[in-house]
Amino acid sequence: QLQLVESGGGLVQPGGSLRLSCTASGLTLEHYAIGWFRQAPGKEREGVSCASSSGGHIYYADSVKGRFSISRDNAKNTVYLQMNYLKPEDTAVYYCASTYGSSWSVCSPAFFLASWGQGTQVTVSS
Repeated sequence: QLQLVESGGGLVQPGGSLRLSCTASGLTLEHYAIGWFRQAPGKEREGVSCASSSGGHIYYADSVKGRFSISRDNAKNTVYLQMNYLKPEDTAVYYCASTYGSSWSVCSPAFFLASWGQGTQVTVSS
């Protein structure tokens, strides 16, 4: 069974950067599509970025396009979310999740059902 653990969250000033990690155990992550999602207080969980196992099908939410980047290190069984030029509205708990296969259709929590991490808090504040 694929298990996911996020790390790398924290407190950062506006304009700063963070790199989130999603490390897998149990199965080889390179065979699965992965998504990053976030949930701010009082809001629904939303898709931030999703990528197929090959990296050929990648999505970024409009709110993060040009600032966030998703990548994989298969040797480390880890997927990253590089977040640059962070804004206060990026404050949320960030989760990674996987599908049951190598591709994804909709970058939405309802379509990533195989495994979820516990989340990592990102706070952007001066």
